[in-house]
Formats: sequence, C-alpha cells, structure tokens
Amino acid sequence: MPPSDHDPIIFDASAGIDRLLAIMAALRDPVTGCPWDIEQTFASIAPYTIEEAYEVADAIARDAWGELPGELGDLLLQVVYHARMAQEDGRFGWDDVVRAICDKMVARHPHVFGAQSRDKSAAQQTQDWEAQKAQERGAAGVLDGVALGLPALTRAVKVQARAARVGFDWPEVAQVVDKIAEEARELIEARDTLTPEAMTEEYGDLLFVMANLARHLDIDPEAALRAATAKFTRRFAYIEARLAEQGRRPQDSDLAEMDALWNEIRAADRARD
Repeated sequence: MPPSDHDPIIFDASAGIDRLLAIMAALRDPVTGCPWDIEQTFASIAPYTIEEAYEVADAIARDAWGELPGELGDLLLQVVYHARMAQEDGRFGWDDVVRAICDKMVARHPHVFGAQSRDKSAAQQTQDWEAQKAQERGAAGVLDGVALGLPALTRAVKVQARAARVGFDWPEVAQVVDKIAEEARELIEARDTLTPEAMTEEYGDLLFVMANLARHLDIDPEAALRAATAKFTRRFAYIEARLAEQGRRPQDSDLAEMDALWNEIRAADRARD
C-alpha cells in the first residue's frame, strides 16, 4: 500500500503518542496490516514485554543514556500493543489504560493531590502507599496480587515483605543466616537419597531464604546476581584473552591454570578498588 493511503499522522514526527497509536492500528489491520503483528496475542506478546523491561533496566545499569530513549520506546510499544489488542476484543482501550494509572497515582498521593500533609519522610510515604494498596485489595489475602510473572527472586522478596508487614518474619538477620546454613546442610546431606523433585524443592527452599537475607540487608537480589554474573563474565573473558596470547583456548588449559589466571584478574580488581 502506498504511504499516501495511510493515516497522515503516521508520518508526522511531531504527533506524539497519537502517532504510535495510529501505527499500531495500521500494523494490526486485518486486511492491510503486517501478517506477523496480526497473528500476535496477549500471551505471545507478554514475553516481549518482559524482555523490553529488562532491556530498559540494562541500559540504566550501564549508564547508556543514548540508548535509553529507544529502549523506553520499545517498552511503550508493548503497552500500546496490549491496549490495541484489548480494544479489538472490546475489553478496554488506550484511554482506559491511561485513566487507570492516572486515577491510581492521584489516589495514592494524597500528600500531593489532596489535603494530606507532605511533611513526612520517604519511608512514611512508602508505608502509606502500601496501606493504600492493602485497602484497595480489600478482603483479599495478604499475599494475593503479587504477580506470578515476576522474576523468581523478585517475587520471593515481595511475598516475604507482605508477610513481614503482618509480623511473620525473623526479627534478626542472624536468624536468617542460621536458616541458610540449615537449608544448605540439609541439601548436601540428602543429595544422595532424595529424588530429583525433592532435591529441586530443597534447593528452592535455600534460594527462598537467600532472597529473605537480601531483603533484610536491603539488597535487590536480581541486581546483585546480575552484577555477579557480569563480573564472572568479565573475569572469564580475561582468562580467554590471556590464553589466546599463547594461541590456546580454555579447553586447551586445565583448572589449575585457569584458576591462577582468575586469581590474577581478581587481584587486579581489588587493587583498582
């Protein structure tokens, strides 16, 4: 189809969100749209939504400010995509999405948009936010509403935080550490007698308590693990580079040699710190 047959707003760089909505409508047009886009469903698009959110977080972690507008645009496209599909199904539309978040922000910020005083700390505002969310949940269970699609460690922390707000929590970090030691010991002692399913359950228990320790220490476990993985990747690349200087690859080496190179880059990291 020639460009002139499309809504002119699609080619108007100054049209803002209306331009994106028009583009999505054109892509999803059952007659003239893109075959791939037409075939998509909520379920097929959801993984892309999660992936784009991670790419936003990655750009921020790398201080890649030049990339961030594009990554945020990719994430915004996901919201528009879901809203368009919902509109086609007669469920809701873009305006409903915008209205829902606007109403929520106003309702949850009475110290900004209402008569409530702004004279309180960020911590108190967080408590008020959670209290408002609990009120909105009404009679639902304490742990209801924690999204199943969250990364496992993040969901574990959120579930634990909900339970802690009603008093179900270890009061001391030392108790969490003791539980980690207990779970690790049970896992090792039983590894030769448990079924694979039981081993997985025991390992899950250990990870769950590790997430609890992160919460007690005010650490984001997802961020901590990403950083540890990035550090491992960088240090292993050093091993590969050093071996490549000799015309060799890791598979041509052995653990003792690679471990020595690992200690070399680790010492250099510590010297820089």
